[in-house]
Amino acid sequence: MIKKFSFWVALLVLLSLTPITIVRSPLFVFPPESPTVLMNLIQRALGLVAFTLLFWQIMLGAFMEKWTKKFGGWVFRFHIIEGVFIYLLVVLHPVFFMLYNYFYGRGFDPFYVFTQVCVLCRPRELYYTLGRVSFWLVNIVIYTVIFRSATPYLRANWRKLHVINYVIFLLVGIHGFSSGTDFRVMPFFAFAVVAYLIVIYRIILKLPSLFVAYKNWMKS
Repeated sequence: MIKKFSFWVALLVLLSLTPITIVRSPLFVFPPESPTVLMNLIQRALGLVAFTLLFWQIMLGAFMEKWTKKFGGWVFRFHIIEGVFIYLLVVLHPVFFMLYNYFYGRGFDPFYVFTQVCVLCRPRELYYTLGRVSFWLVNIVIYTVIFRSATPYLRANWRKLHVINYVIFLLVGIHGFSSGTDFRVMPFFAFAVVAYLIVIYRIILKLPSLFVAYKNWMKS
């Protein structure tokens, strides 16, 4: 019971960084003075929570055997539920960005929010593009999990595609730090830097085994 309590306390402490950071942000206005401000506030909060939970999800997945031995089999079930919740946040984040643009007077344009990808463009648009790419990569991961039993190929390889989560996390970090302001506000800035370094370290450690695994995968 104490171990389970400590798990939730650690998660809630990380999640508490979002409201603390938003209140400390120079963009914070309460109560929101317009629908535009409200949509922007919700969009930013969703982005910070999604980043936090994605880091937690990666850490759970990377050490699932140790987590389950220490805390119990419910951690794996939580891992699955958290994945669905993260996906919901990832969908809602651009939806509220779309609503923000609408109330700001830029029109209702889902194609711009979800599909307009550019490489040779202004830096801000490039960072938005990284967010769009992350969104579609999340879709690939979630649907390979949902339909992992649909074909022999997915049944055998869906876990290999799960490594895309690391790429998503790195892209989301660049997107959040470069296109917003909250990632640069303490205490979220400190957490984001530490989380980013931990994930990069995990990637470096996994590179040799990943190379061998994917080399064999391509041959099969």
